[in-house]
Amino acid sequence: MSDERIPMTKEGYEKKKADLDRMTNVEMIQVATRIATARDMGDLSENAEYHAAREDQGMLQARIDSLKDQLSRAMIIDKSTLPTDAIVFGAKVTVKDLDLKETEIFHLVGPGEEDYNSNKILTSSPIGQGLLGKKIGDVVSIQVPMGTLRFEVLEITFVD
Repeated sequence: MSDERIPMTKEGYEKKKADLDRMTNVEMIQVATRIATARDMGDLSENAEYHAAREDQGMLQARIDSLKDQLSRAMIIDKSTLPTDAIVFGAKVTVKDLDLKETEIFHLVGPGEEDYNSNKILTSSPIGQGLLGKKIGDVVSIQVPMGTLRFEVLEITFVD
């Protein structure tokens, strides 16, 4: 785990908190019940249900631990205090892909708010990192796993 602060909106923080509560107070109890039921079936060495439930419990605990870590490092961002002339956390950015000649819109968000189907990308993603700090008119080259993307920043807006 890292000591690095994680920028989040209040909404993103609350969503992660609700996920943690659900995992801890609902899913973990369900897994514990499955383990107890499987244990009652007898010989644990050949009990596939028991081993599957224990594995699920371990994976769920890892997800819980990860969420607790993220929440402990959360830095709630008040969007009203951010600059409006540069790309920062929370910005909705319209860019022109200089190679494909297409316009794309990215919304830079924190963990828990990402939705790649609607172009809500993490500020820590390669594209997010490449766009941070840029201004309207800037041209940026961003190295991604599939090559280099070249964007021109057309517009920066902020949504509530």
